Amino acid sequence: MKRLKRAVTLLVLAMAFVMAAGNIPAAASDFKLGYNTNASDNDYIFTTKAPKGSIGKSMSISFRVRATDEDMNNLKVSLLETTEFQQIESKGESDYTVDYYPFEIMETTFVGKNVGNIKAGNVKSVSLSARVRRDAAQGYYSIPIQLEWDGGYDVDYINIWISTSSTTSEDEEEDKKEGSYFVIGENQSTPRGVYPNVLDFSVNFRNRRETTAQDVTISMGLSEDDTKFPFEINDGNYDRTFERVNSGETVTASYSMAIRKESYTGYYPIKFTITFRLSSEGDLHTEEGVFYVHVVSKDKEDNKGDFDANDRIKARVIVESYHTVPEVVYAGEEFELVLNMKNASSTVPASNLLFNLESEKVSDSAVFTTESGTASMVVNSLAPGQSTELRAKFTARAGVDQRSYGITVKEKYDSPEFKNAEENIIVDVPVKQYSRLSTSNIDVMPDSMAVGSESNVMFGINNTGKVVLYNVTVSFEGDSIKPVDTYVGNIKPGETGNVDTMLTGIAPTQDDGTIHLHINYEDENGQAAEPVEKELTLMVTEEAQTEFDPSFAVDPSITETEKPDVLQTYRAWILVGGGGALLAVILIIRHIRRKRRAAKEKEDIENEIS
Repeated sequence: MKRLKRAVTLLVLAMAFVMAAGNIPAAASDFKLGYNTNASDNDYIFTTKAPKGSIGKSMSISFRVRATDEDMNNLKVSLLETTEFQQIESKGESDYTVDYYPFEIMETTFVGKNVGNIKAGNVKSVSLSARVRRDAAQGYYSIPIQLEWDGGYDVDYINIWISTSSTTSEDEEEDKKEGSYFVIGENQSTPRGVYPNVLDFSVNFRNRRETTAQDVTISMGLSEDDTKFPFEINDGNYDRTFERVNSGETVTASYSMAIRKESYTGYYPIKFTITFRLSSEGDLHTEEGVFYVHVVSKDKEDNKGDFDANDRIKARVIVESYHTVPEVVYAGEEFELVLNMKNASSTVPASNLLFNLESEKVSDSAVFTTESGTASMVVNSLAPGQSTELRAKFTARAGVDQRSYGITVKEKYDSPEFKNAEENIIVDVPVKQYSRLSTSNIDVMPDSMAVGSESNVMFGINNTGKVVLYNVTVSFEGDSIKPVDTYVGNIKPGETGNVDTMLTGIAPTQDDGTIHLHINYEDENGQAAEPVEKELTLMVTEEAQTEFDPSFAVDPSITETEKPDVLQTYRAWILVGGGGALLAVILIIRHIRRKRRAAKEKEDIENEIS
């Protein structure tokens, strides 16, 4: 494949050279070089979507490199200097060379970027940047990318889209959507430390967007105020850096912090600032987030002067753990939330505990509902360190998107020195959506064929659910046809994937002509779903044969005056008539079978209704 690709490249260059040598002018509208390279023939580079750029602006060319069959050590990638975009054009009586390469040629345009090492079978994300020429024409360009590593060299292609429109692109709109790039502390419990011990903890940062973040720096917000920051500041720098964080990837920043002597018992919000770029030379993005830690140290002093019964030591009632029954919650179905509530205080009891569970709302409607409309529970008392179990049944709303939704546990309780203490704790419940699909009418043309012939099958697969159907394939099976597998691809919610395939007859039909087809697909985790089964009717008959009948041969000894035997003369017509009668019998049998099958289906439906 590599040799073939390089041969094609050399052939294109040779054609350009021949045109130049022969002074054969070509109009700009006929220019094709560099636009029609098949990027699917790449050996190492692949992309999930074409990078987009605008004239006169810098663009990021993002792709992935897979070490297919060997380690790629000291890999360097770069834009390839090429003449594939050059052609000879005429102006008056003179010919001149025009280069339609879409990027501005500068000192750094073709400088290689060091990627490092990639083990065989592994993948790395890479991004190059270039500035689009102001006179570039709108359209797709196939850009050659050069790869060099220890003992290896290759050239692959990436298709990019250049737009002359001044309107904001879809990618720019994506960047401006409300919400941050990083989710902080996902799937983590609150770290807890006790003075004078050292608290070792980690913080998770997940890239929630579809774009890879580069040159990522995570900075912890420090403070000299004991009431705002509970840790000793012993290091000069608490930054954590990452070269890149891919879409969906989670990175962890780890810390080991000594608790301050002057800290107070309670929760502390630790502020984090994240800076990153969306390309190697892109603008610097900044966003902030908060992660909570809990410290047990001295109690806060009462600076109010007068005694206040509501400002005394209180118990700490926390959600120690929780789960759902069933474990996976589907939209539109009922489930039971099981909470394990614990009094985390080592000395202070809690009494008269009231727990109200409130659902997150989407479009002013609760995601989780109960039959009574409320979920309130009362517990008489919780001694220090004691736990109790709470159970509440909910129904997840049918039309919500597939993601996690919060249930707020609102606590109200008494302690000996603190009355009517209130706390709120949020637990996240992931909600799944069932995959749903339907098919349009299955067209079979023709619906009857001879052995060795082909019939065309066409229909659409409609994604009627709210989740993507991944890697959809359709398989056709039957005793009279050759098995066929057809790949449809991914089908987004509300969209349709089309099936258009040919079935080949291999044996005459011995039954009612039913062909079974199975629609297979995967979920977002790559797990195969239960196949959807459908049927179609296709009759396969014996292969048509023509035999030579010696009775039709003309005896040269017979003269024109001699009359042939009447039976011999019309023997061919008798055979033709017999064949027509046989065909009529076959059609009648098929008609009877179809009527019987329709009657049986109607009877089955009536039995189900009754």
